[in-house]
Amino acid sequence: MTQLKHKDGAGGNPPGSSVLGWFCPEPADAHQQKEGLGAALLSLRSPLFITSDNGAFNSASRGSALLGTEKPAAGALPLAGYAPPLLPQNLGDPDFCAELGLRYPYIGGSMAKGISSVSMAEELGKAGMLGFFGAAGLPLSAVEAAIDHLKSKGIPFGCNLIHSPHEPELEKALAELYIKNGVRLVEASAFLKLTLPLVRYRLHGIHRTADGTVTAPNRIIAKVSREELAARFFAPPPESFLKELLAGGEITAEQAAMAAEIPMAQYITAEADSGGHTDNRPSSTLFPTILSLAARLRTEHGYGSRLHVGLAGGISTPAAAAAAFTMGAAYIMVGSAHQACVESGTSDEVRAMLAETRQADVTMAPAADMFEMGVDVQVLKRGTMFPMRAAKLYELYRAHNSIDEIPLPEREKLEKTVFRAPLDEIWQATRGYFLKRDPNQARRGDQEPKHRMALVFRWYLGQAAHWAKDGDSSRKIDYQVWCGPAMGAFNEWTAGSFLEAPCNRTVVTVALNILFGAAVLTRANFLSCQGIPIPPEALRMEPLELAKIKEYL
Repeated sequence: MTQLKHKDGAGGNPPGSSVLGWFCPEPADAHQQKEGLGAALLSLRSPLFITSDNGAFNSASRGSALLGTEKPAAGALPLAGYAPPLLPQNLGDPDFCAELGLRYPYIGGSMAKGISSVSMAEELGKAGMLGFFGAAGLPLSAVEAAIDHLKSKGIPFGCNLIHSPHEPELEKALAELYIKNGVRLVEASAFLKLTLPLVRYRLHGIHRTADGTVTAPNRIIAKVSREELAARFFAPPPESFLKELLAGGEITAEQAAMAAEIPMAQYITAEADSGGHTDNRPSSTLFPTILSLAARLRTEHGYGSRLHVGLAGGISTPAAAAAAFTMGAAYIMVGSAHQACVESGTSDEVRAMLAETRQADVTMAPAADMFEMGVDVQVLKRGTMFPMRAAKLYELYRAHNSIDEIPLPEREKLEKTVFRAPLDEIWQATRGYFLKRDPNQARRGDQEPKHRMALVFRWYLGQAAHWAKDGDSSRKIDYQVWCGPAMGAFNEWTAGSFLEAPCNRTVVTVALNILFGAAVLTRANFLSCQGIPIPPEALRMEPLELAKIKEYL
């Protein structure tokens, strides 16, 4: 047993405290005598008993306890606090994990252009977690190759389906690719509204089982940051889309009727202040709102299964994960901190930049895929001029109707410093790209000067992400790196530890440290709520080597 002082230093039981019952210790061994409360909290498989004796708290993990006021036997000590065993796999919602075949309630969120890579999804899947492959912005052939590889591993995984308001045919082609290749789980991200391809994916293969239950084999985890959008995802597929799919012969009348019994998405990730597309919402208000919405809409629609809500954005430390699970998150989703891991599909230059990031080193900048709509993404501003240059392009787009209207000095400055080529030359390259990818965009650019200007400016925004991903040192000043303030929190937590070095940041090591630390902190907070003083060093939860964590698990 080990000793802790009362918070007030007084003898006997602390003021206002109550005795839970009585503790009967086992004979202490040498190991137990040397173990402090911080070390005892790490033993997640063992219960933790806190006794009160002569003005001090003592901790033990071996013995038996009896709740109640009657002293069971001589030698029993007053029980002042108790923390049950708590393994990381018991955080979150066990039903969610069971439905998706996971051991841990932990998801690696999708990051476009393969930054959440095949390797990252594979490593998370092998560890009993879930990783999404970042399919957005990649050729369909590359996405299909990724699917083939991940399916061959026999692990849980998913792929990203991003909303493409300016390229609906691309969104449709990707959804059809997932249907064709039997991808059973997608992360729907950046959606401003429901779309026909998304509904088509959800309803493919819907059927009624022998017991009468409606089953839809294709599942969606929707990442949203607005209450009204969450309500659409938690509702059944819209009637207008059902009629369109029925008319096209893509579903039967019976399947259309079944659709009324299922939500578009059974899982929603409440996306708080994240990297990339984000509304910068605070998690402490966003998550409870969507969680409450889930409970209400399940009752309203009469679903037979639960609606699950997870949390993303700002989660990169044990403390943040513990807070998410305490609020009731079914799972947590991590993004920015994963981009800094060795398995991510970005460059070593970007990983080094991320390792130096502080919480204030991020800002908002125009998004390439929704440029004309004025949508922003959260990016890294330290070490790059991309945010400032991208904002200038949007300012010029709003102020002028064509490239030719841009004042000559301003245009020359753009060509020299930002594009490093004549804008006419950039347009020809952009036009050739869209003639292959989406000819309608090229035709609009030929006919509409304003749209041509948008496509040229989007060339810079799109290339900036590629320069960063590929580690083009000649364009380092223009790197676009999607990043949220969670990256700064992660660096502060890992400072001085082995995880400070980018080369040691493997995705499973990061993930298990976050989950393990969250479990330890949850036990510590449980004791703190009973009036038990917790040593400050126990609350910091220093990162541990993967082998050490596995010893505790």
